[in-house]
Amino acid sequence: MAHRILVVDDDPHIREVICFALEKGGMTTSVARDGREALNRFREIRPDLIVLDVGMPEMDGLEICRQIRKASDTPILFLSARDEIDRILGLEIGGDDYVTKPFSPRELVTRVNVILRRSAAKREASAPEAKLLSQGRLSMDPLGHSVIFNGSPVTLTAIEFTILKSFLTRPGIVLTREQIMNAAYDIQIYVSDRTIDSHIRNIRAKFAAAGCASIVDTVHGVGFMLGLCESAK
Repeated sequence: MAHRILVVDDDPHIREVICFALEKGGMTTSVARDGREALNRFREIRPDLIVLDVGMPEMDGLEICRQIRKASDTPILFLSARDEIDRILGLEIGGDDYVTKPFSPRELVTRVNVILRRSAAKREASAPEAKLLSQGRLSMDPLGHSVIFNGSPVTLTAIEFTILKSFLTRPGIVLTREQIMNAAYDIQIYVSDRTIDSHIRNIRAKFAAAGCASIVDTVHGVGFMLGLCESAK
């Protein structure tokens, strides 16, 4: 069955080029011209991947990603004509990869295929994991993609979920930033220490709001490790 790709860009020429390249690669495409239409189309067709332009009027691609990540971990490939800040922000809020404009349609199709293969591999790898992962008052259901702390759900982005899972599967082990990066971004893209630290801050903030005293501990000069995951007193 052909993969369904949602292409979101306010430039009709770019949409046409992307759709032609993806369809030539054996995929089916749907398009959206702005943020509102993108969210509506996403709910209607439930695509396998979204190619999402960052720089659009009214609602930009970063905000669209934030809205989608509230309920879905559908892979997102960002398009950006701007600077490194867009790339870093896009990856921090849950994007899976990025392509800089002007881009090669062939490269874009290659990136899409890599992300789709990676997504399929993750689903297959998680299939046998029927048991819950837990530490203290924290529990994670890898199959259901859910996290519970002290009886209440905690909403994480796909990358935050993967990072936390890497800690839960290796409790008591200190993970370097490189190991965390490899767990979260398992294709060859450059991600700075700043991006990893930002993910850790976001995870800590979400669990602090849920009443967790220590979710991830810093081991200075080495990296991070899973905390005790107990309630704050």
